[in-house]
Amino acid sequence: MDKHKMSIRNTILILICIFTMPMIHSQTKSLPNWQSSHVYIDEIGTLTYTPDKQGNTIPDFSRVGYHHGAKSIPCYPVVKVITPLKGDNWKNIQMAIDEISKNKPGINGHRGTILLSRGEYKISKTIVISTSGIVLKGEGDNVNETRIIATGRHKYPLIEIKGEGKYQEVINSRVKITDEFVPVGSHSFRVTSADQFKVGDRIILFRPGTTQWIEAIRMNQIVERPGTRQWKADEYNLAFEREITGIEGNCISIDNPVVMQMEKQYGGGEIYKYRFDGRIHEVGVSDMYLESEYQSDDDTEHGWIAVQLDNAENCWVKNITTVNFGYSAVSCERFAKNITVSDARCFDPKSPITGGMRYSFNNNGQQNLFMNCLSRNGRHDYVTGARVCGPNVFYNCVSVNAFSDIGPHHRWATSTLSYKVPVAHL
Repeated sequence: MDKHKMSIRNTILILICIFTMPMIHSQTKSLPNWQSSHVYIDEIGTLTYTPDKQGNTIPDFSRVGYHHGAKSIPCYPVVKVITPLKGDNWKNIQMAIDEISKNKPGINGHRGTILLSRGEYKISKTIVISTSGIVLKGEGDNVNETRIIATGRHKYPLIEIKGEGKYQEVINSRVKITDEFVPVGSHSFRVTSADQFKVGDRIILFRPGTTQWIEAIRMNQIVERPGTRQWKADEYNLAFEREITGIEGNCISIDNPVVMQMEKQYGGGEIYKYRFDGRIHEVGVSDMYLESEYQSDDDTEHGWIAVQLDNAENCWVKNITTVNFGYSAVSCERFAKNITVSDARCFDPKSPITGGMRYSFNNNGQQNLFMNCLSRNGRHDYVTGARVCGPNVFYNCVSVNAFSDIGPHHRWATSTLSYKVPVAHL
């Protein structure tokens, strides 16, 4: 089993769930000497989950990140080397990306690795990777190695990994889930007909937002204040991306668990096949020191996000140090899926300490993994936004001198697990 996947599996007992577990301040090398009423480990190390009265169990969080943890992040040979120029280096780097984008992808989907050799690169606008199979790699993440400086006087991501469009429902593929109740943690359910589906199909597990559900959780009775409004049902339709792993009669099995219970009284659930032709994959950014110029500690017109991902899956950001960006080191947007962010650092953001600022490692996508990350002087350092569809994991991350809380931030996010996110004050 892949070490990354095994590590996540073996630590789930300690994790339990972000909703109930306190922050852990020290790392332990051995298993705890207590057992939870929700999950326990037997003598041979097997996890056993105990359902509650409704049948809900703690969901499995092991299948997140690059290729669900089944593959290690690859290291491909360099096909082009860039050295720093005086002045703005944006055109030189972007032209190299555009050139390599024309290469035919290999059997592994790789088109080419571009090496930014040691030195200082000033960049006035966003470097965009919009084609699958491109890796942008430096020679190290220290200030005296590959140093990229955002110099533009506007709010922008320094590096953007982004495909096109959004997922499209396959016409006439939608069927209803027939179970009265599908508990959290389930990997299977029954549908009206499974005839058109096969193992390997990508599906949307759809849970509708309904007026009955919103009334039940009293989100139509929110105390009014500036910027607050009552929830509307059609704004809370949740679409979980899954893959079919088994079919037996009209019973469908899926790769990642149900992470929000589906009840007939609140609209039940549906599944349908989908396509996402514009989404890119096998893109990586690694081994760089990324920095933003700024004019004051409250400056909002400068480099905003070091690396931003959207309309992308099975990509990675690894071994980067970011300094002085206004919003985040890495931000995974709504259609960023199966992204691994590892060994990344976000230091000393420059922006007001208020709403919408300093989200050091931000996740709005699904099945993403943030591991071995460090932040300093952020606000919401390891954070999810509204209507985020899990599972997602923050693993072995540290926050120093945070100005606000860590965790799900606002409105509704499902199945975020956080393991060892100590908060330090220096």
